[in-house]
Amino acid sequence: MPHAPPLGALLRQYAAGSAVACEPVDQGLLNRGYRLCTTRGRYFLKHHFDPETADPAAIARQHRATERLADLGVPVAPPLPGRDGRTVAVVGGHAYALHPWIEGRHRHGGQLTSGQCERLGALLGVVHASLERVMPTHARACAQEPGAADSADPADTFTLIDYLLGRVRRHRPADSFDELARHRLLERRALLEQHADRRPPRGGSVGWVHGDFHPFNLLYKGDAPAAIVDWDRLGLRPRAEEAVRAAAIFFVRPVGALDLPKVRAYARTYRRTAGATPSQLAAAVHRVWWERLNDFWMLRWHYERGDTRADPQFPAASALAVWWTREYDAVCEAFAG
Repeated sequence: MPHAPPLGALLRQYAAGSAVACEPVDQGLLNRGYRLCTTRGRYFLKHHFDPETADPAAIARQHRATERLADLGVPVAPPLPGRDGRTVAVVGGHAYALHPWIEGRHRHGGQLTSGQCERLGALLGVVHASLERVMPTHARACAQEPGAADSADPADTFTLIDYLLGRVRRHRPADSFDELARHRLLERRALLEQHADRRPPRGGSVGWVHGDFHPFNLLYKGDAPAAIVDWDRLGLRPRAEEAVRAAAIFFVRPVGALDLPKVRAYARTYRRTAGATPSQLAAAVHRVWWERLNDFWMLRWHYERGDTRADPQFPAASALAVWWTREYDAVCEAFAG
């Protein structure tokens, strides 16, 4: 098994029995997960592999947050404490956490009814409102707030587009992905030239957010959400932008259009449970739209890292920026109307 975790050393730190079977969980781009069966039960073993989020102190903070959220009734899967009471196990310089195994499946927005979309929006609203209760309020004053940073500068994006076009041109052997990438890069450059004067101002007020709320980080049992997982990106950012960003992942169709009736149902309950105003959602729509116009992380992974795990998402995600620009007013109305 590739990247096999040190099960013997890890399980000695827990009262979880001896390993019987350990299988990698395929889903997830940044960290490694394993379905672990022991003589005492089934668990999810997480290897915090992403260097940006693998600091044991930061992981422990995430763990405390999920424990407090669970006390409020939010569906989460807090980690299990080791024999020493800690929830982070460091072995060989790598950080691990052991969670209870949650039976469930991931569901994309296309699999949700209108009522379930409303429930999804309410769930994210409850997450945001609950985080305000359990996280330290003084952190607002002392934390760097990445969500409040300047929006992307189109001049920088034009430089990046030229660079990526060069990478596409030099890639051998050329394939259908290269062809689509070139088409989308040229298309995006034309859109940015047309809309460069619509760059949004700095982000507004921030709050605590999950940071990566999307279908692969939400497990369903039957029709109901069973657990929100992967809290690595917990941080202070504009909350309404997370709501828009999540909807753009849950409700994008394969052709690159948003399912606006479902977005409307989701956004209505999000606004009510999070206490967000229509104007906050409208401003968030504008900032996330601009972010999408200027963002090429999937192409950078493909051409700079040789990492193709995000390639299947690229056709719909890249088409969405074009569709969103054309249907900008309708998207704003769905979120804020």
